[in-house]
Amino acid sequence: MRRAILAPSQREGAGVGRRTLGRPVIGSRRDGLKVNRWLILLGFLVAGLAVVAAACGGGGDGGGGGNVEALPSSSCTAIEYEGDGEPDYIVASDFPLQGSSRSQTEQIVAAIKLELENRGWKAGDYNIGFQSCDDATAQAGKWDSGKCSQNANAYAANDAVIGVIGTFNSGCAAIEIPVLNQAPDGGIAMISPANTYTCLTKGGPSCDATEPDKYYPSGTRNYARVVANDDYQGAAVAEFMKAQGVTKLYVLNDKEAYGLGVATTTRNAAQSLGIEVVGFEAWDPKASSYESLFRKIGQSGADGVFLGGLIDENGAQVIKDKVAVLGPNDGKVKLFAPDGFTTQATIDESGAASKGMFMSVAGVPIDEFKGAALEFIEQLQAGPIAGKPVDPYAIYGGQAAQVLLDAIAASDGTRADVIAKMFETEVTDGLLGSFTIDENGDPANAEGAVVGFTIYRATDELTTETTVSPKAETVTAAAGG
Repeated sequence: MRRAILAPSQREGAGVGRRTLGRPVIGSRRDGLKVNRWLILLGFLVAGLAVVAAACGGGGDGGGGGNVEALPSSSCTAIEYEGDGEPDYIVASDFPLQGSSRSQTEQIVAAIKLELENRGWKAGDYNIGFQSCDDATAQAGKWDSGKCSQNANAYAANDAVIGVIGTFNSGCAAIEIPVLNQAPDGGIAMISPANTYTCLTKGGPSCDATEPDKYYPSGTRNYARVVANDDYQGAAVAEFMKAQGVTKLYVLNDKEAYGLGVATTTRNAAQSLGIEVVGFEAWDPKASSYESLFRKIGQSGADGVFLGGLIDENGAQVIKDKVAVLGPNDGKVKLFAPDGFTTQATIDESGAASKGMFMSVAGVPIDEFKGAALEFIEQLQAGPIAGKPVDPYAIYGGQAAQVLLDAIAASDGTRADVIAKMFETEVTDGLLGSFTIDENGDPANAEGAVVGFTIYRATDELTTETTVSPKAETVTAAAGG
């Protein structure tokens, strides 16, 4: 596992060049002072407050202006800030920092902090402090719905929070978006480097009738992402399956919003390409064995199985039982999985059973990133994650941070205007290529890594098999069109 990102107070030498901030401490008043002495002291206090207010500046109508209140330590690190003066606002990240996704999410946090350092901890005229918040629990070993709700309410209640980068899991995003959408002063901008669940931003046959409107009760969008949704992922995986000779596909999902969504788009895309879908059902994440399920799949004649879901949902046991019943993944029945499985943890937890399975992820491999991403990768390797391979999600995290910080810089300092500026985003030759953000919050007019998908084969590590940019007609079919 990669090292944890610690609060400044937890690191050696944290006091050098880094401020750790919390609630301002107010001293107790002493009784018995003579009236004239009290009036003199009061005069100094008023004058001092006036100087501080003038010095802090910034903040617009949205809060801030120094002495910002920290988010709860039960979920978040202390405020980190290395700029001049004091922070005007807080940008929070919200990711599962426990469980199988930890190695990826820690790199996303490192990328966000690197982007802040590159900007001198500023967004335009505003000083930006940062807090890394955990939406997972040790008991769950992954994101937790109660923790997501708790975090979202803390962000909404703290008027210094100007934007949130997250979440990693679409199910957590579905909880947090509507809370931030109704936050005071026009809502809070939220941008994800990883959510792919289509229905967070648009409707379709795979979505509930209330989606996506139920996520935006104010009637105004506040959420965007820098990753292609599962219409694209389902299309990419289906085209790769077709190239691998799959003719009969059995589709499983983990019952979560993300898992069911990507399973549905993959099924739609596969059928459009002439692949027969011989089964579509869920696995129980709490089951101790799936051998009977795979015996049933074997009887269906399937030569391919797709696991729509997360490795955290007992995915390792699913993989082990697939191989135990249907044989190796490079044999008669091939195994495919989406980005919820695309992590070294899948290989580590599944052991030899993972070998030969295919896993997809939005974007291109690290060695295929170009332009601005190359310098960013070098900076990550030289500092925050020295000696470790860079996970592609770190680049998505850096791009999400750039979009949010640019929106803050262009705004008048209010939450509502940050949201408005986020939807005016135009990225040219960024970390992920060139793209805009459409009215739904999805990348549009995209070129480069934004719409590319990498297919990995599991060996002792994730080994690049190929990259796929799905055809427009397959994407349309995946969406149910």
